[in-house]
Amino acid sequence: MEIVVVGRGTDINDKFRSHAEEKLDKIEQLAIDPQRVEVEVTREKNPRLSDSAERVELTLRGKGPVTRAEASAADRYAAFDIAYGKLSERLRRARDRRKDRRKGAGSTIPPMPSTLDDLPVTAQAPVEEPTRKPLQAGEVAETQLGDSPVIVRHKVHSAVPMTVDQALYEMELVGHPFYLFVEEESQQPAVVYHRTGWTYGVIRLEVESEA
Repeated sequence: MEIVVVGRGTDINDKFRSHAEEKLDKIEQLAIDPQRVEVEVTREKNPRLSDSAERVELTLRGKGPVTRAEASAADRYAAFDIAYGKLSERLRRARDRRKDRRKGAGSTIPPMPSTLDDLPVTAQAPVEEPTRKPLQAGEVAETQLGDSPVIVRHKVHSAVPMTVDQALYEMELVGHPFYLFVEEESQQPAVVYHRTGWTYGVIRLEVESEA
């Protein structure tokens, strides 16, 4: 398994690199055919954010879904250890989930259908977004909303149709509170999201043609 450690706006010394590689070697016991782990360290220069000045992002790539975890702390070693703990826990849960499915127990995460009424709505005046060229899959771009300080990050992902159960599984692995996907049965765009405890919601879009 390849381990790549990089820094964004900061240098990576041999001591930290060795610390990361030593711990990540154990990931092979939890993941299925892991091929590459990317460790990205970012340092925040704002002195007001000293308690979370170091951010570590871990990305595990292999034949299965991508698994991610990140954490921030006052120093990079603490941030790495927290992120590593999150990554390990997600891999353990994924492993247990596979065991349950092989035993015929079905999904360990019961999807809970929901509607947009369950989501908080914040009123906001529309802001015209500047024209930008279409992005290709994997590309990232950032735009500013008018004269406001709001920055919007745009990214395009390639999508393979999947079931709700698989979407929940992949959402767990990346540690996000929601997951956008194309539903296999209906071929419609849909979102699964975490509500409270072990309850989840599903939002589907019905595309209406203009009259």
